[in-house]
Amino acid sequence: MKKKVLIIGGVAGGATTAARLRRLDETAEIIILERGEYISYANCGLPYHIGDVIKERGSLLLQTPEAMKARFNIDVRVNNEALSIEKERKVVSVLDKKTGKEYEESYDTLLIATGSSPLKPSIPGIDGPGIYSLWTIPDTDKIKSFISTKKPKKAAIIGGGFIGLEMAENLHAAGCEVTVIEMQNQVMAPIDFEMAQLLHENMRMNQVQLVLNDGVKSFEGVDGTTIIQLQSGKAIEAELVILSIGIKPNSVLAKEAGLALNERGGVVVNEYLKTSEPSIYAVGDVIEVEDYISKNKTMVPLAGPANKQARICANNIAREFGVLGGDLEKYKGTQGTSIAKVFDLTVASTGVNEKTLKKWGKEFNKDYFVALINQKSHAGYYPGATPLTLKMLFSPEGKIFGAQIIGQDGVDKRIDTIAAAIRLGGTIYDLAELELAYAPPYSSAKDPVNMLGFVAENILNGLVSIVGWNGLEELKKSEDKNYTILDVSEDIERMAFFIPDSYHIPLGQLRNRLGELDKEKLIIVYCAIGVRAYNAARMMMNSGFKKVKIFPGGSSFYKSLYHDQLSDMTPTENKPQGVIDMSKVVAKQTLDCSGLQCPGPIMKVYETIKGMSDGEIIQVSATDMGFARDIDAWCKRTGNCLLKSERAGKENIVYIQKGRENTSAQPADLPKETQIVTELPQGKNIIVFSGDLDKVLAAFIIANGAAAMGRPVSMFFTFWGLNALRRPNKQNIKKPFLDSMFGAMMPRGASKLKLSKMNMGGMGTEMMKKVMRDKNVDSLEILMNQAIQNGVKLIACSMSMDIMGITKDELIDGIGYAGVATMLGDAEESNMSLFI
Repeated sequence: MKKKVLIIGGVAGGATTAARLRRLDETAEIIILERGEYISYANCGLPYHIGDVIKERGSLLLQTPEAMKARFNIDVRVNNEALSIEKERKVVSVLDKKTGKEYEESYDTLLIATGSSPLKPSIPGIDGPGIYSLWTIPDTDKIKSFISTKKPKKAAIIGGGFIGLEMAENLHAAGCEVTVIEMQNQVMAPIDFEMAQLLHENMRMNQVQLVLNDGVKSFEGVDGTTIIQLQSGKAIEAELVILSIGIKPNSVLAKEAGLALNERGGVVVNEYLKTSEPSIYAVGDVIEVEDYISKNKTMVPLAGPANKQARICANNIAREFGVLGGDLEKYKGTQGTSIAKVFDLTVASTGVNEKTLKKWGKEFNKDYFVALINQKSHAGYYPGATPLTLKMLFSPEGKIFGAQIIGQDGVDKRIDTIAAAIRLGGTIYDLAELELAYAPPYSSAKDPVNMLGFVAENILNGLVSIVGWNGLEELKKSEDKNYTILDVSEDIERMAFFIPDSYHIPLGQLRNRLGELDKEKLIIVYCAIGVRAYNAARMMMNSGFKKVKIFPGGSSFYKSLYHDQLSDMTPTENKPQGVIDMSKVVAKQTLDCSGLQCPGPIMKVYETIKGMSDGEIIQVSATDMGFARDIDAWCKRTGNCLLKSERAGKENIVYIQKGRENTSAQPADLPKETQIVTELPQGKNIIVFSGDLDKVLAAFIIANGAAAMGRPVSMFFTFWGLNALRRPNKQNIKKPFLDSMFGAMMPRGASKLKLSKMNMGGMGTEMMKKVMRDKNVDSLEILMNQAIQNGVKLIACSMSMDIMGITKDELIDGIGYAGVATMLGDAEESNMSLFI
């Protein structure tokens, strides 16, 4: 006997169920009742049609009644509204909206796929002209028509959810000044506050006014403009208002039919998607689902889960009709995996967020960890790499509770990878082990997902401890001052930004300066993005420091967290006098820093601008989101002029003029080690290659003279020059035979060096030392001690040490160890380099 399936509602749930069921059962009679004009359309694409990203309206229409009839033999009745369900008689009362006639339609199996509708609270004036919700094709047509005819200049979005933010971007692209008003303290509820701050910063960078923690009190139309009165007393003017306050399930039919509902009006279904009435199924936004992580009941209105529910529902109906074998299929819960484009950024999440974990109570709140990292979308050396911020929540056993990712590129594949791992029961250890596709344009050999697993593994193994994103501010507010915020970034990075009250020791100097830090204090380490901070933390923990934590995401993340407090994001002090006609500005050089992550762009600018003449202009492009703000601060501190800063696609484009007419004094809060002058560098760089007494003497005399004049001095000892730094006594060190023989043949320390001329088997050397004593000239040993006390940097070339078989234990205290890059960096910061 032929079975009859009646489906109330189309779009994702209803139309997908109908098509799947027809592929399984050719004989069933399938009828879809749709109260609107369209059976299946891409509602997620509606904002992009308004912004003309999707040009053709027809592109949004996925199926028509005619196509459904021709392809699947499904009777689709648009403009037919279901009025009531009589479950005992198995009939539905229907209104044909075109004819005005009512009729009854029977069924063997009924599917409720009525979806949801936008919330429209009882706010005075909410039905006024120029105020719209966006949910259907007709809604889109009305808004498009309004924009076309009225050409509004100001628009307000009420609500900061998916549709609200997508509409903000598209109305901005249409030429509107946009204000987003959100009652909560953040936009995009599925992500946590600190991650939302990245979106807040980016929206403000794109000239969107963001009003948080404020709700609408009333709307009032005045001369074609809507005055939006807020609860705070503030008033916003807009010609176009889009309501994106939230949604509610369309469950009136189910309620009146006596089906079980939850407190939020969602239709209660079992694991087979059946309602409390066995012959009635329900799918999509209208139903209550099981949270995949907690197993608690919730509601998740997303198209992805609705389509999967529709497939399962069709399978189960086919099994009940006897045309498909096996047991009824279970819907195993919803993770809430979602993604959205918000101007320059993509934001995505899966599983639960930290806010939800805290609400769940002890079961999860007591035992969960957070890993938050900054990575690049692909290999940094390949053009176009952009930053990714990833946050993951996990249990002490490594179970993944959820993840959130924000960035410009590569967000989608990373969130999908983690979502798949969660669904398949994977742990943080599995993330670390995943073998993912790698080529420089697409990823790194250690993909950001792998890195997230590595960091989580380090946390669980006790190799690293992470302070909360707001941990620094909480410490500053507390009475406990027994802590140190340690900055291990380079001097040039502090020219652009440093966390207030931080103590600065560059990572390369930390090993030799650990004595400056109190082991009894809590040390919170940070750098630009966190990698160097981890290396510093491990160094300190291996050296006996017991209280070491890392600030996650580094100063880049800190700047985004507190962007509204740190800067108004509009350069002021370093703007040129008068009005600059940018059309007449000619850049002497163009510098592409795309793909470089902080501090890369700043360092490239610094290196390039040193070789330019005063008044010359450089154009710089960078994909690092914080670059525009950093270069603003850098210009203020270095006496250069930021002419213009603009956003072009995914790049920040800035124009910098070297020098400026009225150079202000150095800011009072700039630490001494980062204060610089705009004239030529005054440092002295001495490379000591020789191991001859007279030449090493000359080097230290010059170094001490320069230090006495207040000049920064670095001395780089390589090859034979290393002998001057050797300890005078033989050290009991196990070394390879050749290394030991090599060391035995070389002079051990300053006192053993010989003259380059007139040495005469050592007699000349002793004569020189006697003359120096008689004429009160300090010995080489004394000159070396003076140099160290005067702040002269003595650096041993690590590469030369390896070649010559010299170990660190054989060299005197107070020196550093580095390679050629450090020597070249010192040379670039000097106006004199000597090779001795």
